[in-house]
Amino acid sequence: MADTRRQMSLGAFLMTTGHHVAAWRHPSVPPGAGLDIAHYRHLAQVAERACFDLLFVADSVAAPTGEVASQMARSDHFEPLTLLAALSGATERIGLVATVTTSYNEPYHVARKFASLDHLSAGRAGWNLVTSDAAAEAANFGREAHWGHAERYARAEEFHHVVTGLWDSWADDAFVRDQASGQYYQADRVRLLDHAGEHFRVKGPLNVARAPQGWPVVVQAGASEAGRALAARTAEVVFTAQPHLAAAQAFYADLKGRLAAHGRPSSALKIMPGAYVVLGETQAQARELHEQFQALVEPAVGIALLGRMLGNFDLSGYPTDGPLPELPLTDSGQRSRQHLLTQLAGSENLTLAQLGRRIAGGRGHLSLIGTAAEVADQMQTWFEQNAADGFNILVPHLPGGLEDVARLLVPELQRRGLFRHTYTGPTLRDHLGLARPGNRHFD
Repeated sequence: MADTRRQMSLGAFLMTTGHHVAAWRHPSVPPGAGLDIAHYRHLAQVAERACFDLLFVADSVAAPTGEVASQMARSDHFEPLTLLAALSGATERIGLVATVTTSYNEPYHVARKFASLDHLSAGRAGWNLVTSDAAAEAANFGREAHWGHAERYARAEEFHHVVTGLWDSWADDAFVRDQASGQYYQADRVRLLDHAGEHFRVKGPLNVARAPQGWPVVVQAGASEAGRALAARTAEVVFTAQPHLAAAQAFYADLKGRLAAHGRPSSALKIMPGAYVVLGETQAQARELHEQFQALVEPAVGIALLGRMLGNFDLSGYPTDGPLPELPLTDSGQRSRQHLLTQLAGSENLTLAQLGRRIAGGRGHLSLIGTAAEVADQMQTWFEQNAADGFNILVPHLPGGLEDVARLLVPELQRRGLFRHTYTGPTLRDHLGLARPGNRHFD
């Protein structure tokens, strides 16, 4: 008999050499992994054999430069949609989620590319909608300054409306492709979008048939008030940084509680906090591995990463052994992450260097270091106590960290009945238990 109990969702976060900022320096890690398709193909197949719901690839449209950036493996990597298109041919079931910013793209481009990926993968595509928190991206797109926080979110909401409208350009049965009669599509089964808004003017229709999933799954990661409001209206999956159970429960309750006002059931949104996982056969072995990565962190690198995560601040002029300085509310970065890290620095009385080293791996996410049973205990607690519907798994190093999760952690979760043993459907929506959206023009 099939297990009908609620089960968690798992994403595999693929970040070149790993999520730890110094992972590329570890002897077990291929330093050129960011542009190695064989590396990514292996990771995708490891995750798929373990029945992960999805692969997740983050992105930025600016390369970090400068003396400190030259010590990070963050300046060369694949464009995510190109990468996932390639991985769609190397996998059969696992979902493929890519970050694409609404700040430095046009809706027609995004709608077309993700609809194409959904067709290429037979219904496994997902779009991580972000508003860009890297101010350096502006200069690559003809802007003197990055968009402000409020304008980024206003643009993102309209962007989402246009993209989903374009995905609904065609009825599911529009393309008959009848060679005998000569009719390729039914003319009454297509609609022009004719959108004219504050930020975009888009006529349509999209030149890709409606996607197998109707819409690719829409993912978001904002946790500020504007981010939560947008997610409640539009997101189907939310990735979030929540290092403590009580805060995660409050976030979960708040976001789920907003759905009813938009006519959405709580099941329409999956909340998947990031979980930074370092595994060992024993607790001591896991701690030793963690410390190997921590020992490779140059103080300036940790502080530069911290400044970026706090909202694009240059912290190089402050004493490394002093406290985190009081900073204005970021207008160009992630306000939720700024709040989280400022709280962390204060609650643990960390110096600037200590805080930079502290976030070098998890960057403010839940940190789980130990045996598979110990890590599974904490994941089970979060899952069963309404803090998470699943987790986006971040590992310090690749491929070893993901291989450890597949070999040690996934079987432990399966043994507890918390995670699937096999896929039950072909699409990402099937894996996540999300309904196929109706068509605004034809349903």
